[in-house]
Amino acid sequence: MHPQARSWSPLLVALMLVVGGCQSGDSGTGGSRQGFRPRDAVVDFGRVLEGTQARRAVTVLATGRAGLTVAASVAAPFAVVTSEVSVPGGGATEVEVVFTAGHGLAEGMLLLSGAGLTASVRLTGLGIRPTPCPERPCFDSRFDVASGTCVETPLEEGAACTPESRCQVDGRCQASVCVGHPRTCDDNNPCTVDACSPSRGCVTSRVACPTPENPCKVGLCDRDEGCTAVDADDFSPCGPADCQTARLCFSGACREVTPPEGFVCAPATACQGEGTCQGGVCQRPDPVELAPELSLALEGVPVEADGGTVLLVSEDSLYTSVCGGDAGCQLVAYTRSGLLRYVSSYPDGGARTLLAVSDAGVVVHASEGLEAYAPRGSGARLWQASWASLGAGGDLPPGGAAASHIALTHEEDVLAYVAWRAVPDAGGVDEGGTSPESARLVWLSGREDAGTLLGASQVEAWRGEARLGLDVLGAAYLYTVDGRLARVELDARSARLATAGADDGAKRDSGQPAGPDFDASALSKVSPGVADGSGGTELKLSALLDGGVPDGGASLAIAGGRLLVGARAFVPEDGGVPVMLSEGGGGASVRVPIAEPALLPSDGQPGHLFARACARTDGVPCTAREERVVLRAVDPESGHVVWEVDALPDEVAPGTVYEAALLQGGVVGVLADAELPEGHQAWIQFFAQGARVGSCPLPSRPQVAGAAFLGQHLYVVLNRDGVWRLESYGLGRDFTTEDRGWPQRHGGASRMRIESP
Repeated sequence: MHPQARSWSPLLVALMLVVGGCQSGDSGTGGSRQGFRPRDAVVDFGRVLEGTQARRAVTVLATGRAGLTVAASVAAPFAVVTSEVSVPGGGATEVEVVFTAGHGLAEGMLLLSGAGLTASVRLTGLGIRPTPCPERPCFDSRFDVASGTCVETPLEEGAACTPESRCQVDGRCQASVCVGHPRTCDDNNPCTVDACSPSRGCVTSRVACPTPENPCKVGLCDRDEGCTAVDADDFSPCGPADCQTARLCFSGACREVTPPEGFVCAPATACQGEGTCQGGVCQRPDPVELAPELSLALEGVPVEADGGTVLLVSEDSLYTSVCGGDAGCQLVAYTRSGLLRYVSSYPDGGARTLLAVSDAGVVVHASEGLEAYAPRGSGARLWQASWASLGAGGDLPPGGAAASHIALTHEEDVLAYVAWRAVPDAGGVDEGGTSPESARLVWLSGREDAGTLLGASQVEAWRGEARLGLDVLGAAYLYTVDGRLARVELDARSARLATAGADDGAKRDSGQPAGPDFDASALSKVSPGVADGSGGTELKLSALLDGGVPDGGASLAIAGGRLLVGARAFVPEDGGVPVMLSEGGGGASVRVPIAEPALLPSDGQPGHLFARACARTDGVPCTAREERVVLRAVDPESGHVVWEVDALPDEVAPGTVYEAALLQGGVVGVLADAELPEGHQAWIQFFAQGARVGSCPLPSRPQVAGAAFLGQHLYVVLNRDGVWRLESYGLGRDFTTEDRGWPQRHGGASRMRIESP
């Protein structure tokens, strides 16, 4: 090597060492470099199911030869598993980040710091809210996050399953259909009537023994002897009773006696203690104003319309349909204790009228057709059946079709009498405008393929407002106000029902239980084939009476093998001679029946109807001040009035009866008001044996929109001080709504229009 080149080498080496010692990250000890950087600038967690977590590893690379500690931090909904990590010199490590998904897009920033350096990584994730997946027997259904849809997988052949009908047990999958064996409901007790409900399973009710002619005897079913007559309890009323004279039972005989001191002459109510005879006078504490047990401000103004209701009550829920505010119109559900279940906005924000409720859904009337909403969960719409799909045609004017009342079968299918007109007019179907032109009876599935048209009658000329109802065995009846009364016939089931109905009817008449394997639903699904091509089976209407029931109102109640039709006549379910109701009230006064409420017990006791009473004899119509409203008890065997009492809280002031129900023990509960000089006042009243035995005022003079009795409570939608509210009131320990027969105008608080067993 050249001497000069060799002389420069030590100087060059020293210069390089000096320069190297000035690089960033030098610790000053040992000459090693420190530094780091994240491998990726953005980390995407992708689609993550709401409420679950996803994890991603963020790689941190060392940029120097020396190891270092890096601190990591991030804000929710992201989190780091370890807040510090060690990065080896020249190597890499991972920072584990957890994303807890909510609903929608989430963004965050992972901050990394160490050795005087700071770096960041952008974090993103999309929380996916799952769609409720259908639960069908013989299918495994799961929500697929990637596609955002439900994926169904058939179960293997022969897999155990739970049949949709609770009248089947031990289900097994056959070709993806759950097939079970019939459930046996016979409890081997001749004093019970046993049947099976597809939604509730075995249903047992006590046998209704015939009422003895002797009022001091009561029918009692003995397991060994069947129905027998035994003595009524001593001191049981067997006729009019006050504190002067009373007809009471003693050892099975009715005697007229002077009631002893302390004799209970009036039962206790929720607002008043019981009355007792003191010095020949019935003394009782003054009533107090009722306090509501539940009072909720509604989410808007209740929707009121003919053929519907403002309140539906099921065993565990309350439903209202309201409009108001930016949300438009909504279906609102509460528990019976007042907790909000859901608020479900209608798809177009338009008004809906409540029709009926069952476990299969809340059925409503919309401008475009019939709809059903889930009774629980979020209240999502389950199905819609347009008027056109029900046979009304596609060119209807606004409001051109309506369902003139519906009924729900034991299988929770929907029967509806649909009417429509082809041209606009001045009013709706039931609003006094031009009458509809055409009508038909339709039958819709309530559960499997819900909303599907299963059957329909032939289109007929509009015959007036209609009422539908089903008896305890599921046979359906239709009454139209032109006087027609008809049984709904389905060809495919008539043979089965004729046999089952005859057998069970004979057992019911003899006090024996119905067949244990008899499914109470009378409307079984059958094969397609309606004559007009609309799908399903043809529904035939078989007239029960020649000439029908003339001049009847829109009213139909069914119980104990009888139909109470048009508030005018009792008709045997198998037809026969009708028993017309007496219209007179004694003397020259006139009674004009009110169509509803119409109440009918199942044990042969009197039915209860309301009527307008006018004492004028000069032919001039009564004014509102002259007209009275009376409650009448009518013998179903003769049609004669057993007793009659003024039904309004004030006998001389006009008012309205809003709801009535049969209560246990032969009592009738009535919600009514009176237009007093100081304003409206509403009362819950109790009637028995031709007397008002209790009257409880509601507080603060409310305006009532609708009500329903259930159990020991009355539920009311009312307006008080400009605020619409849902309230409940206790009836008192001695008053419970009857659970058999036709206890309310619609059969029950859910308006299913089915006789209770």
